[in-house]
Amino acid sequence: MKIYHGVEDFARLDYAVVTSGTFDGVHLGHQKILSRLREIALHEKGESVVITFWPHPRLVLHPEDTSLKLLNTFEEKAELLKKQGINHLIRIPFTKEFSQLTSQDFIDQVLVNTIGTKKLVIGYDHHFGKNREGSFEQLKLNGPKFGFHVEEIPRQDVDHIGVSSTRIRQSLEVGDIDTATHFLGTNYSITGRVVIGDKLGRVLGYPTANIEIENKNKLVPADGIYAVTIKHEHAMYRGMLYIGLRPTINGVKRNIEVNIFDFNKDIYGESLSIYFHSLIREDKKFNDLEELKIQLHQDKIDALGKLAI
Repeated sequence: MKIYHGVEDFARLDYAVVTSGTFDGVHLGHQKILSRLREIALHEKGESVVITFWPHPRLVLHPEDTSLKLLNTFEEKAELLKKQGINHLIRIPFTKEFSQLTSQDFIDQVLVNTIGTKKLVIGYDHHFGKNREGSFEQLKLNGPKFGFHVEEIPRQDVDHIGVSSTRIRQSLEVGDIDTATHFLGTNYSITGRVVIGDKLGRVLGYPTANIEIENKNKLVPADGIYAVTIKHEHAMYRGMLYIGLRPTINGVKRNIEVNIFDFNKDIYGESLSIYFHSLIREDKKFNDLEELKIQLHQDKIDALGKLAI
């Protein structure tokens, strides 16, 4: 898959099969659209093109609203789209200036003149352009004029899945990993850099890698202990992840710490990707560190049980 950080580097295609959207999560609903995109491209001997917008439009248009947390960074989204077999990914930098582009200008300048769209596939209730004025009906009207056809994925084809990025976010925010995994079609993940902590885990016999996530808009699931798998370089490991304030020692900063099973390497400054499999338990305050140590022993047994399948 080729990635373009703007439309200016894109070379117009002979037969482009195109879709556009934010695609946060690249969930089962998105995958329905992407599957149809690939199917048409294969049948017409064309190439599939996904247009996405980054940063997320809501972060630009409503910067005062800090409630939106994203399922994917751009890099994560690109990797998921690559796995879907997409030929081209165009990242359009979303700015307040771009938000003023009319739907008609978007059709003329981007879809037709730059990309060479011959078939456009969109989800139901898709809107675009200034004030979201563009619609399926407008696209159908413009299609014959500019030489492209538009296809809308019917509402019932997506509604029966019952999926949305919002629903997945809500599931993760309460630690409902099973629901999130089901609707994503894969394990939710976070990626971060290993930073130096206070080494309390080592004292307890369960050394942890403290994770720092650089993108402040990335969604971190609810506080608790999770069964996870960890990718370091090209190897996968099992482990358990803690998210929380560490109430047993009266912590004030939310920590993300992972205990990697059967692992003994110095990885400070390196990157880890962590994949959520199951919530083991919610965070709680223990009477002392010895009681916490006993619980961590049980947590590891529970995590191994969840990861055995």
